[in-house]
Formats: sequence, structure tokens, C-alpha cells
Amino acid sequence: MSKVIKTNALRILDKNKINYESKSRPLGTPDNPDKDAALIHKTLVAHGMSKEIYVFIIPTSKELDLKKAATATHEKKILMLHEKELLPNTGYIKGGCSPIGMKKQYKTFLEISSADMDQIVVSGGKVKFRVKLKPEDLIKVVDAKTVDLIK
Repeated sequence: MSKVIKTNALRILDKNKINYESKSRPLGTPDNPDKDAALIHKTLVAHGMSKEIYVFIIPTSKELDLKKAATATHEKKILMLHEKELLPNTGYIKGGCSPIGMKKQYKTFLEISSADMDQIVVSGGKVKFRVKLKPEDLIKVVDAKTVDLIK
């Protein structure tokens, strides 16, 4: 019997009565394409010149356009957060950074084209652990704005 993983992200989804599907893959398992590959999104954490931290959720196959991110946040310039700054600011490590359940509720932005999908997949708060849910539920739980973010 496999152990049920309950991360902060899942506890928050449960508390908000949001339907989701969680999926874990053992460490060392290659990220081979699965049926959900097109749904998978990455959570990118960045800061502006004001030092305010922002969260961007975009498809893994795409690249964040820093100019569009700066426009969305009303910052002059956006810089990616250094890996060593990730854990102290979000409570998550690289590869396991979920937009749900960070230490603080940062201003969060979802790629606008993702909002029209039936479901999206984001990190569940641990490396190799994902959560599939409706974009509108993710938007609601992290108070995200939908904007054009990709190159």
C-alpha cells in the first residue's frame, strides 16, 4: 500500500473544497512524456526592482517573457529569484515549487492561454509530485491574474 502524500498545497486545496488529482513519481524516474505533458506548468518565482516577489505559472514547454512579466507587475525590470533564495521565501525547493501554499501569498500570474484549458498540472509541493486541477480553481486559490506571459 502506498503512503498518501499530503503537502501544504493539498491541505489548502482540501480546505477550499477544490477537486484535484495528485500524482507522484519516484525520484530517479525520467520525465518521460505522459498523457498530461501538454498540461504541465512550471512555477517561476522572480522579483522586481522594488524587491517585491512575484509568481508566474506558465506551460513547461514555454519560456517566460521578462518584458511581459515586468509590464504585468508594473515593474521596470523582472529578475528570476536565485535558487538559494527560493526555500527561505517560498518554503519550497527547486523542482518542487508549488504556486499553492507558499510561505506568503505573493502576487501570482497565470499565462492567459492556460486559463482556457480544461485542466492544468502544477507542482504539488514536492519534487516529482504534481496536482491536476481546473485553471479557474487554481486562479481562485492563489488569487492569480491571467496575463500574456510567454515568448
